[in-house]
Amino acid sequence: MEHVKIPRNTWLVVCDGAKALVLRNDGDAELLNLIPVNVRFEVHPPTREQGSDRPGRVYQSQGTARSAMEETDRHSEAERTFIAKVAEWLNSHVQDNTIKQLILIAPPKALGTLREHLLPLARATVSAEIAKDLVKLPIPEIEKHLAA
Repeated sequence: MEHVKIPRNTWLVVCDGAKALVLRNDGDAELLNLIPVNVRFEVHPPTREQGSDRPGRVYQSQGTARSAMEETDRHSEAERTFIAKVAEWLNSHVQDNTIKQLILIAPPKALGTLREHLLPLARATVSAEIAKDLVKLPIPEIEKHLAA
C-alpha cells in the first residue's frame, strides 16, 4: 500500500457495502490516533432471502419464443443504497464545514459507488483514496495498516 500522510484533524471513511467507520485523526501524521466519530452498519441478507418471486418473462414480438428477465440483485442494491447514505452524511458535514480534509478507504467497488455519490464540494476535500477492505479490522489494526 502506498504511504499516505494523514495530518491532524483529517477525517477518514473506512467502509464497505454494510458498515462504515468515520474516524478523525487526533494525532499527527507520524503517530496516528484515530478516534471514531460515527459508526453505521446494516445487515443485508442474501438476495435469495429477500424475495422469492421468479424473474419476469419477455415475449418476442414475433413467434412464440420467450425469455426470462434478469433477476434483480437485491443484496447489491441494498449495499449501493447504504453507501449512498454514507455519502449523503459526508456531503452534509462537508457543506457545514465540519470536514475539511477526507480520506476514503473502501474495496474498489464500494469506493467507486461512494465517489459517484459525493458532491463536487465533498470530492474536493478528498486528499487520498485507498482501495482496501479494512472495515472489519479493529481501529488499532487500521492505524497499523495506514502507518506502514
